[in-house]
Amino acid sequence: MARALRLIRRRLIGSIPVLLIVVVLTFLLLQSASGDAVDAYLLSMGGGDAAIAQSLRQSYGLDQSEIARLWLYLSSLARLDLGWSVAFGRPVADLILERLPNTLLLMGSATALAFGLGTSLGIVAGARPESTTDKVVSALSLILYAIPSFWLGLVLSIVFAVQLRWLPSSGIETIASGKSGFARAADIALHLILPVGALGVIYMALFLRVMRSAMAEVWKLDFVAFARAKGLSRSRIVLRHVARNALLPLVTMLGLQSAAMLGGSVVIESIFAIPGFGRLAQEAVTGRDTPLLIGIILTSALLVVLVNLLLDLVYALLDPRVGAAEEGA
Repeated sequence: MARALRLIRRRLIGSIPVLLIVVVLTFLLLQSASGDAVDAYLLSMGGGDAAIAQSLRQSYGLDQSEIARLWLYLSSLARLDLGWSVAFGRPVADLILERLPNTLLLMGSATALAFGLGTSLGIVAGARPESTTDKVVSALSLILYAIPSFWLGLVLSIVFAVQLRWLPSSGIETIASGKSGFARAADIALHLILPVGALGVIYMALFLRVMRSAMAEVWKLDFVAFARAKGLSRSRIVLRHVARNALLPLVTMLGLQSAAMLGGSVVIESIFAIPGFGRLAQEAVTGRDTPLLIGIILTSALLVVLVNLLLDLVYALLDPRVGAAEEGA
């Protein structure tokens, strides 16, 4: 437990400058873009004169210099205040807390599907490298990995929602259904089948290939030959020795793909009209809402940091040498 706490403390301290760099660079990049939230608002209203635009910029503080606005934002951020959304007229933190659970549910379900099926099929393929089963499963994973997630999402929606009418085509749950408890959970699960399938299948193919390749390399190591010499059964060698050691690069890949999956959820949420974090980012870009967009990017970076911190703990559990290296550093 003490080793885990030291690892968490070290990672959290190291993440502070990373998050600060993300905020500053994002702010400067957004400021370099042409137009602002006032321009987007006036365009949506059919236009307006310069006096109205100047008045709106003064009320939102957009008439100040970039350095002044950056300092004001960092000062607010130090008080855990993410600012005020110009496009929605609401606090940024409230919008994020409202939309984030839907995205976490989508990502968590897709990650569980991808990791569980990918690992299982990878073990099946890697149990006997170069066998017929290995070749068939590897070819199937390559085909799935080559399919774009947005195309797969559209195809699944057309087939299962439009033509067969088995599943709902959009939303996170039935609007104004009045359901609660288990009935509402079942309704949400039904709405998530298509988006989770579209997002999870692509990453399942990636995890499958990584697991299979890692197991093929582990089979060549000396401790596997020693386990065979001891007379252990093949199933025990596969599960207790080869698969466990092959999980290490898979855990690393899971951390690297967490940011990619968060970005992929933007497309999936748009296709299936899920009111999540990705659609909120799209709306922030459309409305040129700088405070909201910075809050979204900062929250995304924080999620990636937390996911990688969790995976560091899992990695240390699978390989005790990681924890020993942390103590010696």
